[in-house]
Amino acid sequence: MDVDAVCRSCGKPLPGRSGRKGRSSVYCSAACRQKAYRDRRTEPVDTVRGLIEEVARQVDALVPQPPSVFYSGVTELSSSVGRLRRVARVARDTAHRDREAREAREAREAREDQGGRPDREAGAVRKAGAVRKAGEDHKAREDHKAREAPEAGPDSVTRGAVTESPAVRAAAADPGATVTGAPEAGHGGTVAADPGVTGAGHGGTVAAEPRAPEAEYGAPVPANPAPAQAGHGEAPLAEGDFAALVESYRRELRVHCYRMSGSYDDAEDLVQETFLRAWRARDGFAGRASLRTWLYRIATNACLDFQRRTARRPQRYEPLPGMNHGDAEPPARVTWLQPYPDEDLPSAEEQPDARAVSRETLELVFLAAVQHLPPRQRAVLVLRDVLGLAAAETAEALEMTVASVNSALQRARPTLRDHLPRRRADWTAGVDAGEREVLRRYMAAAERLDLDEIATLLSEDITLTMPPNPFWFVGREALTEFLRPSLDPASPMFLGDWRHLPARANGQLAAGGYVRRPGTTVYRAQVLDVLRIEGDRIVEITSFEPHLFPAFGLPLRLPADR
Repeated sequence: MDVDAVCRSCGKPLPGRSGRKGRSSVYCSAACRQKAYRDRRTEPVDTVRGLIEEVARQVDALVPQPPSVFYSGVTELSSSVGRLRRVARVARDTAHRDREAREAREAREAREDQGGRPDREAGAVRKAGAVRKAGEDHKAREDHKAREAPEAGPDSVTRGAVTESPAVRAAAADPGATVTGAPEAGHGGTVAADPGVTGAGHGGTVAAEPRAPEAEYGAPVPANPAPAQAGHGEAPLAEGDFAALVESYRRELRVHCYRMSGSYDDAEDLVQETFLRAWRARDGFAGRASLRTWLYRIATNACLDFQRRTARRPQRYEPLPGMNHGDAEPPARVTWLQPYPDEDLPSAEEQPDARAVSRETLELVFLAAVQHLPPRQRAVLVLRDVLGLAAAETAEALEMTVASVNSALQRARPTLRDHLPRRRADWTAGVDAGEREVLRRYMAAAERLDLDEIATLLSEDITLTMPPNPFWFVGREALTEFLRPSLDPASPMFLGDWRHLPARANGQLAAGGYVRRPGTTVYRAQVLDVLRIEGDRIVEITSFEPHLFPAFGLPLRLPADR
């Protein structure tokens, strides 16, 4: 029996899908789903000790028969061990960065003590003047933008640091200080300045948490779940317990950071940066909003700081000498674009808001189109149109006025439409049997080195790109001309024999390709092809390098006798 065709709660066979599209259910009934949910809610897994006890419980519950239940139990155990490993990594990194920040602060204080009191007083006066002037300039700019909405263009987004209020920018030299939130935020809360952001001329901060509706991001956590303010008499959370508290949000935050950055590797780094910032700013979290809302705000600011540092913008592919690319216009080249494994998407229980993990906003064409937006427009569009935040909530999260948010969104939407396929409205919400058959035929034809069969599966105007490499082809004739020498055993450019394993990336079908080069006995990972299929034809292939195979559960080598 297929291990995916049994209920994860009771082990009974799942009912047939009867032609339904979308993600498959993992429970046989609503009762089993509710039981699994109650079990997860009641188990003591909010602390490191609770996670360890949960792993021990799952080990004791393992039974070798029937195989389907055994597989389900091992899968749960693997997930829990992976979560415990990530918690340990977060705890280790936060402790290390905390120690570095403390040592830097002590060194700075020692230098200030040697400099003398008069210099410190003069510096304080200069800082206060800078704060006052920066605040006046910022208010004047925002008022001007609210009165006069300029036409769409590359200069339509504020060029200032996006994660800082003027007061924070003036206080960036003092990582341990707290500052008042931006005037337009409307809360007047205090937030801890973030000492961990790098970037020319500014240090990112974690601003006061927005008051988003509880239904949007989940129920609020108790006030001050992290270490309490001085005088509250509450014991602070250890690094491990704090890591366990935020770890459950890792998957959905990684999806959010992936939409903002377009890179799976960068998204993982940005989630780690989000947790580190949250650890440093834990005293500023008062519990008025949910922990999820607070983390989303920190993650968005981390992404914006990253985009300002890298200043990456899509370019156009350029023709390469001696290569037939086809007669159509070169596609956009997004060198940092990477695929996202479907297995890493949050489950329905982890992320009940379907908008946050919808296939449409995770497909590669959408991700590539979003990269054309300037950082702040991109953040506004993701928060408003993807996550569904209100204009006021988005304005507070990004320290903008509501008028600025609406203006940025009006500029972002036409730009996004210009870079999306014309038939985007026809996309479906799931992969059907016809698309899976196209993938099967594509893999089988490649393994037989049958270029003619491959050609029958390609649309007339198919597009092939290979980020970050400069190769690109538009049109069936140009693509088959490129493939022919590598699939011909008589050609000096023959690459070798192929094997493929199916995969899922960005809600689309994909194929992990392995090559056994002439004279060798092992198939080595070569390429991950993500396919966009319309009807019974492949209309786009995006080929990626194989270093992400492990993230898709694909091995880096296959035996020759497979």
